[in-house]
Amino acid sequence: MYKGNGMETRKMSTGKHRWQWATFARVWYLLDGKMQPPGKLAALASVRLQGLHKPVYHQLSDCGDHVVIVNTRHIAFSGNKWEQKVYSSHTGYPGGFNQVTAAQLHRKDPVAIVKLAIYGMLPKNLHRRTLMQRLHLFPDEDIPEDILKNLTEELPQPRKVPRRLDEYAQEEIEAFPRVWSPPEDYRL
Repeated sequence: MYKGNGMETRKMSTGKHRWQWATFARVWYLLDGKMQPPGKLAALASVRLQGLHKPVYHQLSDCGDHVVIVNTRHIAFSGNKWEQKVYSSHTGYPGGFNQVTAAQLHRKDPVAIVKLAIYGMLPKNLHRRTLMQRLHLFPDEDIPEDILKNLTEELPQPRKVPRRLDEYAQEEIEAFPRVWSPPEDYRL
């Protein structure tokens, strides 16, 4: 603090605010959507897009990160939601009401279901379009080179994907404990 003419003024120190840019730097996260429900992917992605995971989060500061989701073609719904879940839209003209099932929408556009799920989980205000610009969706594992060089961190999948039986080695199958062993005189 400087004292001059009876007035106190504060000097802005450069040391304290030197690394402030790193706090608001945008991180690029990679998320694999293979065999994952769209709602779980959307919950994880919306938190990162808004910046809710950062300790410096404030509603008025735009401190969200980029999220890259691959394998949206291989998402999984539980139950019979592929046929029961219906997506509706209206053109604004008379007779312009359209309804498609999740299976039809997924066949037409493999990233649309995940995109709509994330869009619905973001806050309903003017920032939503800006947040959606930081979302990058790809139906398969191939990512463009300009996005691939920016990726810094991979997020774990929200649900663990079990291995198929043909993915186990023979040693693992033999080492697996038997729950029931047939008696000696048991015939198939």
